[in-house]
Amino acid sequence: MSATLTLQPNRDKSLRRRHPWVFASAVATVKGKARKGDTVDVCSAEGDWLGRGAYSPDSQIRVRMWSFDKNEIIDNAFFMRRVDSALALRRRLFDESVTNSYRLIAAESDGLPGITVDRYDNVLVLQLLSAGAERQRDKLVWALNKRLPDMHIYERSDVDVRKKEGLESVTGVVSGTPPQTVTIRENGQRILVDIVHGHKTGFYLDQRDSRQAARRYARDAEVLNCFSYTGTFACAALSGGASHVTNVDVSQPALDLAAQHLTLNNFVGQQCTNVNKDVFTALREYHQQGQQFDMVILDPPKFVDSKATLNRASRGYKDINMYGIHAVRSGGLLFTFSCSGLMPADLFQKIVADAALDAGRTIKIIERLGQATDHPVIGSYPEGYYLKGLICEVTDS
Repeated sequence: MSATLTLQPNRDKSLRRRHPWVFASAVATVKGKARKGDTVDVCSAEGDWLGRGAYSPDSQIRVRMWSFDKNEIIDNAFFMRRVDSALALRRRLFDESVTNSYRLIAAESDGLPGITVDRYDNVLVLQLLSAGAERQRDKLVWALNKRLPDMHIYERSDVDVRKKEGLESVTGVVSGTPPQTVTIRENGQRILVDIVHGHKTGFYLDQRDSRQAARRYARDAEVLNCFSYTGTFACAALSGGASHVTNVDVSQPALDLAAQHLTLNNFVGQQCTNVNKDVFTALREYHQQGQQFDMVILDPPKFVDSKATLNRASRGYKDINMYGIHAVRSGGLLFTFSCSGLMPADLFQKIVADAALDAGRTIKIIERLGQATDHPVIGSYPEGYYLKGLICEVTDS
């Protein structure tokens, strides 16, 4: 018999709209024994049954909803249905002879809150971010092994958000014998992914569509790729006919992997220069030297960790975009991104526009970019939309 969580009066509206979170401030009582990660029934103050979710007593998100169907039990069959649904969508999205790596399960947007599963060729990388996801680990792994029996599974539950759930960091082999480095295909290019030490689950799958955009616009362009990580934007630009790409990143190991990507995709070394330097420092130096490029790509790490840091992060985005805009030749293009979910799209656009004013330049937005198609956003969960990008033509005022 599961425990029952009752909401405060007038705090049921979001659940009735099928938003998947219940915040601690909305909870009135918990009747019955509810341990960390247990499945609980959620009712309104009037006693109406609203849904069934995972209880997390240590988190401000007190419940993450599994289902809004009273007849649906959170068992092995439930996870099989969710995996089947997610897999069916991805098989519609990708020709695996061209792209064999994608986000298989995108947490709340695939009906599995706190669960991320990325596919890299024949390896699945699992990331469990919530108490409920941790409690249901065995059922999820069972469903993945049943549906994708030829896949090796590795876990990268090593992110700070687990601390908010009262969970320890966990990494390691779940099943099979996954290699540390996997060679994947993305839009025909070959990419090396370090699933053990790489960022996130090993790679930024969410920028796939943006890399294709860079490829479309790169013909004959001299490109500056900032926060380049392993240089996959550079490979996309070179495949689109860029004359030269400069990668700038503070991580030498990432730049070493970028150099390997050039060789792997048959680009000669003279077409790309790797600069191991802080991007803010590099951009200021380019400005002081009057050095400019036909295309500048700004893909920084997440600047916003909480609402309290939004103002400080906004200043950081403004500074980086001002110097990035300085670095674009008149008539050239700026690709600029924010991967901070707490950064509203309209505020990000305003920051970039203000940065252009401070730089004494004019920008014209020609395209908006977002997370790739395998990172869907369910209609009742707008928080799932986190990656914002703008392609801007930059001209002298």
